Amino acid sequence: MASSYFYNVGSAFQVVAETHANRVALAFPDGRRISYGELNGLSDRIARVLRGRGLARHSVVAIFNDKSAEAFASMIACLKLGIVYTNLDITSPWARVEKMLKCCSPALVLHDGIDPEVEAGLASELGVAALALGGPEFLDRVPGGGSDRPDLSEVTGGDPAYIMFTSGSTGFPKGAVMSHANVLNFARWGEDAIGVTHEDVLTNVNPMYFDNSVFDFYVALLNGATLCPLKPDPAGRTRNLVTAINELGCTVWFSVPSFLVYLLVTKALTRDDFSSITRIVFGGEGFPKPKLAELYALFAHRARLINVYGPTECTCICSAYDISEHDLEDQTTLAPLGRIAPNFDYIIDPVDGADPDTGELCLGGPNVGLGYWRDPERTARAFVQDPTGAGFRRILYRTGDLVARDENGLLHFRGRADNQIKHMGYRIELEEIEAGLNTLAYVAEAAVVYVRAESGPGKIVAFVGADHGVSPKTVANEIRKVVPPYMVPKDIHVLPFLPKNRNGKIDRARLRDELAGELA
Repeated sequence: MASSYFYNVGSAFQVVAETHANRVALAFPDGRRISYGELNGLSDRIARVLRGRGLARHSVVAIFNDKSAEAFASMIACLKLGIVYTNLDITSPWARVEKMLKCCSPALVLHDGIDPEVEAGLASELGVAALALGGPEFLDRVPGGGSDRPDLSEVTGGDPAYIMFTSGSTGFPKGAVMSHANVLNFARWGEDAIGVTHEDVLTNVNPMYFDNSVFDFYVALLNGATLCPLKPDPAGRTRNLVTAINELGCTVWFSVPSFLVYLLVTKALTRDDFSSITRIVFGGEGFPKPKLAELYALFAHRARLINVYGPTECTCICSAYDISEHDLEDQTTLAPLGRIAPNFDYIIDPVDGADPDTGELCLGGPNVGLGYWRDPERTARAFVQDPTGAGFRRILYRTGDLVARDENGLLHFRGRADNQIKHMGYRIELEEIEAGLNTLAYVAEAAVVYVRAESGPGKIVAFVGADHGVSPKTVANEIRKVVPPYMVPKDIHVLPFLPKNRNGKIDRARLRDELAGELA
């Protein structure tokens, strides 16, 4: 692959599939195996179906993707034709799904199984047809054989590849658009920074509508590796997932830290597990140091632990940092983000014109996405001209993340520009309080929210995951030793586990909803 020139993802995958035709592309826990040759052939057949329905370059296909072979092949078919795909979560509240569908206006919806009423509603309310992937209606339309392959030369690197919807502060999801060129660079970065080769077996524990899945899908399938589509156990038995990973011989794990914390708290992980894993990659949120130290003690003797960082709008990852024992000495801070990856550039926009090494991270370069789908106003606010006075058009993405650059050039996360509060006259980053709570030995995870009152001062409220015997008073007494008095939460709620959203992160929105209207 390295010696060939690829300007779109479809042609890159085509060569990988031909080179590794007999290698396993998809390995399912139930024993099913799909080779690269089979996946490539299926994607060509699906491409003929899409083309036969009048879909062409820049059309949009929405996929309710439940990780079937047909769903993965449909993504590849779209890429080959220059069709823009978006993976959606059918289990989300319909009102939210409908907003996303109205935003992207798909020409077709593909699904791994939806309620007949939902399918009827797609046609009646949105005027869009739906096809069941793998069902008789779909397979009858997928002819086999033939040499009528898509013309891969028609798609450029600047064409959009996919839309990834993320939460919007206004309540309306944002559709971040990434190009073929973005994806190709990202796959090469995964090969270089994480060391992924065709010998690797990658976990796919991330939902396909979540941006972490971009790493799973592209870094695996554009490097000839095997991808293992894994789903949560319906009964919540985490041990079953770990057993499947052991049996599949997975070598690379990637998830949000909360997922790994949950496996540790539920004692689903032991030193004998992850027997083939040589890289444990995590990102999307901060990893509480005490639990990171626990993970390090279990696996650092035979696996790299890699902290990655990056926004959805910049192809998901822009930095990677290997955790060392030195990083665990200070339990009150988060691990470094590291240095920005090659082919990115960045500036730090100082807050209030203060320290030039501390402020909002703004990313530039070929990995910055195309903006938000059909949302020029949001695009203009987030994707801005370089404010440093460059004499040419240079677009930077304002991440909203506050960082600090140390004397060694490493970046450290300092919070969110939009999660900073002013309480009792003090500017406070809620993440700083969370970091303090996570230093307490009995705290497995923590989340802090701010409840604003209609009149009078608001209050800081903390939620901690801890054993039943831990009392809020105990936590309050201990956190007073870690943070200044004005940062001590007014209320502390102790729960066995903190609620998670569908991406595996702590569900702060749900915590805020539960506190709505509550006053001290």
